[in-house]
Amino acid sequence: MQLKFGKFPVVVASSPEMAKQFLKIHDTVFAYRPALAAGKYTAYNYQNMSWSPYGPYWRQARKIYLNEVFNAKKLESHEHIRAEERRNFLSRLYSLSGKPVVLREHLSRYTLSTISRMILSNKYFSEYENEKSIVNMDELRGLLDEWFLLNGVFNIGDWIPWLNFLDLQGYVKKMKALYKKFDRFHNHVIDDHQAKRAADKNFIAKDVVDVLLQLAEDPNLEVKLTKDSVKGLLQPEDVCMDEEYGLTTHPKETLSIIMEPTLPSHLY
Repeated sequence: MQLKFGKFPVVVASSPEMAKQFLKIHDTVFAYRPALAAGKYTAYNYQNMSWSPYGPYWRQARKIYLNEVFNAKKLESHEHIRAEERRNFLSRLYSLSGKPVVLREHLSRYTLSTISRMILSNKYFSEYENEKSIVNMDELRGLLDEWFLLNGVFNIGDWIPWLNFLDLQGYVKKMKALYKKFDRFHNHVIDDHQAKRAADKNFIAKDVVDVLLQLAEDPNLEVKLTKDSVKGLLQPEDVCMDEEYGLTTHPKETLSIIMEPTLPSHLY
């Protein structure tokens, strides 16, 4: 079935046979996502895995995450983090027994803490009022919610380019504002990691940020990583904080492969 979204023709694979043509036989031909405003303004100009076009950069980024995040030894080495955060999660629920509980808040706290420690080696957000950090947990959760929302909106300017400058729905303005907030957070994380590297002559990479910063200095890398590349590869759609460790398809983002952590099935 062929449709037309504004200026652009759109084909819907409405049968299993046609879906096979798109997703299996000619998958690399259709691996690109449209160059939408969300990728430009919230993903450092298409620098994360979900928005970058299929090619050398995307393959390199995928290889980095397969080696440094989804590697079996890496996941096993982080078991103590998952166990500790799991205990904290269950302890908090136990302390609230007999009271109404908004489970989403506790689940997001668990996943934010776990993935932050695994990917960044630190939480980089405060959980209590007496703690100081660049953002608190509620602010970070709000940024993530807005990020996923804006990455799934139907922006008229994407499909009717001559209306783009009007920003009729106000989405581009929101994307630019969100970019500034995330960029401040990413700069803080990167600056902290660079300071630790500079202070130790025998520094050994401990997390994904360290690995990305080291690779950015590698002259033999197929596609050079810039600071924006590093930030883009730390975007929430590449390292999502919602469901299960592994490659999954996010329900809000068609054909986007991301990492989603969740509780073991026996806890539901």
